Amino acid sequence: MKRFGLCSDHAGFALKEEVKKILTDLGIEYQDFGTYSEERADYPDFAHKLGEAIDSGELEWGIAICGSGNGISMALNKHPHVRAALSWNEEIAALGRAHNNANVLSLPARFVSLDEAKKIIMAFLSTDFEGGRHEARVAKIPLC
Repeated sequence: MKRFGLCSDHAGFALKEEVKKILTDLGIEYQDFGTYSEERADYPDFAHKLGEAIDSGELEWGIAICGSGNGISMALNKHPHVRAALSWNEEIAALGRAHNNANVLSLPARFVSLDEAKKIIMAFLSTDFEGGRHEARVAKIPLC
């Protein structure tokens, strides 16, 4: 299994700590890019650290968490090698992998329970990119 990076803001911190347990139980190594508490923090500060690790090839996968999942996804998707998929249920997570070759799962901490998050993560991890007609579309995503 490829190495993962994790990041969150304050709103996603508690869920990120639970995600660490999930990944550990699955035998998946990860690097935590912060935040490291529930003290107010700005999601781009941590998203860009994860994005830079993926851009450099240090890591290939990630899970990012903020209150809505939107802001952290937007920041991550500024990185040319990141395809972050905001996912609030299993089907969306699977489609992000299958159709968009997503390499970062973004979770909305304020809108999913821990049980739902576990199912979303498992759907993301167990779904392969379909390629085929989706390959050309994914290739058109980067602007540079």
